Amino acid sequence: MVAPMYNEESNIDPFVDRVSAVLEEAGLNYEILLVDDGSRDGTWAAIGRAAARNPSVRGVSLSRNFGHQGALFAGLNHARGAAIVSMDGDLQHPPETIPLLVAAWREGVKVVNTRRLDSADTGLFKRFTSRAFYVLFSRLSGVQMEAGASDFRLLDHSARDALVGMGDTDLFIRGLVSWLGFTTRTVPYQARNRHSGVPKFTLKKMLRFSSGALLSFSVLPLRLGIGVGFVTSVLSFLELCYILFTYFCGRAIPGWASVMTVMSLMFGILFVLLGIIGAYLGKIYEILKNRPRFVIERTVGFEPSAPFRHGLDRAR
Repeated sequence: MVAPMYNEESNIDPFVDRVSAVLEEAGLNYEILLVDDGSRDGTWAAIGRAAARNPSVRGVSLSRNFGHQGALFAGLNHARGAAIVSMDGDLQHPPETIPLLVAAWREGVKVVNTRRLDSADTGLFKRFTSRAFYVLFSRLSGVQMEAGASDFRLLDHSARDALVGMGDTDLFIRGLVSWLGFTTRTVPYQARNRHSGVPKFTLKKMLRFSSGALLSFSVLPLRLGIGVGFVTSVLSFLELCYILFTYFCGRAIPGWASVMTVMSLMFGILFVLLGIIGAYLGKIYEILKNRPRFVIERTVGFEPSAPFRHGLDRAR
């Protein structure tokens, strides 16, 4: 079990208690790996207390905030066992769904995804933007994803190994898991309200996350740029023909309005295309730097004396 935590001090104990109760009732051997993503509150101290009272809890603290995907990736790198479940630490992902994921895995499914059924208090804006993003992403990238996809899933150890070996700089784990192509099943779940605290995924972070995912999985914006350049070139040629026609017919009207309009249009399109190219060059630059996706500052529960428990029972 892997769960990223960012300023979730008040959610640590309820999360550990709920997850432990569900897994023990299902008769599963387990570990709970909590990743502190550079929290500014007492999240790490709460993780330490949870590890002290529950030997199945382990903790990893990152040196700074690497973002939800970076923290999740760090947890997947350090998780052990035949299968690993990842979920958010605010209890919006119901732990009671985990036995359903395990049942599908025991039937031989390598990746068990979930599909979120929005709660009654989910805003219209969030529902629309979420669905629009997944439709756009699927069409641009060629990697099919359902609306309501989330990072609440089960990965077989073979799928986890393939995932952590990938070299993408802009982590979009949902897309990477779909791209891998392992046998997949989807389990729906009803989204819950946060146990406490406030959402950390702001509109700004959502836009950055979405744009990074699209740029990582698709070069279609560059191809669209070629199409836009071709169309504008044709329009410019037609404008030139019209100007020459009016000149030779003696109907040319002196003025700068039409010229400025065409120039403004051309320069606007040019700067948009340069911005798209620059975004891709930035991705190449990030890849060439080859920096780590996360940096670990400290851990708890990894000592040799700590009891080892598999992510899930290896017995099928």
